[in-house]
Amino acid sequence: MSTAAAVVVYGATGHTGRFIVAELRRRGFTPVVSGRSADRLEALAAAWGDVVVRPAAADDASALDRALAGAVAVINCAGPFAVTGGPVVEAALRAGIPYVDVAAEIEANVAMFADHAEAALESGTPVVPAMAFYGGLGDLLVTAAMGEWTAADTVDVAYGLSSWHPTAGTREAGQVSHERRAGRRVRFADGALRYHDDKVSQEEWLFPEPLGRRTVITEFTMADVVTVPSHLDVPRVRTHMSVEAAGDLATADTPAPEAVDALGRSNQTFVVDVLVRAGGVERRATAHGQDIYAVTAPLAVEAVERILAGRTRTTGAASAGAMFDAADFLRSLAPYVTVELPAA
Repeated sequence: MSTAAAVVVYGATGHTGRFIVAELRRRGFTPVVSGRSADRLEALAAAWGDVVVRPAAADDASALDRALAGAVAVINCAGPFAVTGGPVVEAALRAGIPYVDVAAEIEANVAMFADHAEAALESGTPVVPAMAFYGGLGDLLVTAAMGEWTAADTVDVAYGLSSWHPTAGTREAGQVSHERRAGRRVRFADGALRYHDDKVSQEEWLFPEPLGRRTVITEFTMADVVTVPSHLDVPRVRTHMSVEAAGDLATADTPAPEAVDALGRSNQTFVVDVLVRAGGVERRATAHGQDIYAVTAPLAVEAVERILAGRTRTTGAASAGAMFDAADFLRSLAPYVTVELPAA
């Protein structure tokens, strides 16, 4: 594999997209920046100096084909993914190149598996949705924690975020999801996604030190309820969110993330704590780091690098835990993510 290979970043001018472009450049790839706004893409190119600009609207199949021409992979980071996911993955399948996205939208991830798995498998094209902080990191932790287990009774993923200053893209995607569900909440129970109107509840979660005991919103459901059961036999998957972060997200005037270091990261810290139970036995895996948006970049780019190098366990549409050696992948994220996994 030549690391000078071109990787298309669709939605490159967004907050997460810029982190991904920077990570590709750091690893020696040639980023091809794409998206709706030619002016914003040109401004980004002027700042970086070594990227290729190919504007394309998601509803313009010909423009998407031109954007992906000659590339070795595409990373879609343009939400809402309910709008962009289908057109961009279809362009990737036409081009015969791997598709990776960073979608946190539950229904968009369901649609990716439901609508494109057959075509991806038939063509032998890797398609990895939710290769991001939500959906991807949790799935890798769950898979690593399970080890040789082929099934579990329950999976809990607790998110201990110090704060959550959402980007404009996060808010827009959240609004789309809210409207699609008609305001209902969603859970994964008895082996299926179920929509409900139950009241929000809280519980205490004992995170590893130094975070310790924190109050979380129970069943604050994230994309892990799609990625984990896509390849693991688990009838119940729950995700939980620290009340501080949930409160930030619910507040309309919470500002966007603000950079505090040379990498452009915010001062937000996170702990992702996974607890897997089977037959009365518990296994735990934990990851901690800084800035949920910034850490999505090494997750997505590492995925592309491994796919291009042939370091995969399957093909077609698959979540992170199914596509890659989960424990090895997690360890490769250092120094951006520190992990604690069960002993082999």
